[in-house]
Amino acid sequence: MTDAVKRDRGLLKIDDQECKGCGLCVEACPPRVIALGEHLNHYGYRTAVYAGTGCTGCGICFMACPEPGAITVMRAVANRAAAAAIMSTGQEGSPSCASN
Repeated sequence: MTDAVKRDRGLLKIDDQECKGCGLCVEACPPRVIALGEHLNHYGYRTAVYAGTGCTGCGICFMACPEPGAITVMRAVANRAAAAAIMSTGQEGSPSCASN
């Protein structure tokens, strides 16, 4: 399967009002889908932005970020049956949020 056909395994949300623009998430991201944008938040920082595709859902950016609540990583679940099994057994923590 080529990169153009691969589906995202995760979704990244960055709260631009919490981000301080340190760039640690940019450096930590293995697929390199995070960059510092041109937009300034209310503190005057250039905040991190997600490219919109390519997230693997690994959560490394979340772990690297020093600001609580600035980054949320949600992992994609392959199908509803797998999601139901994970939720009913309680395995792997939250099936939808890697940040927990």
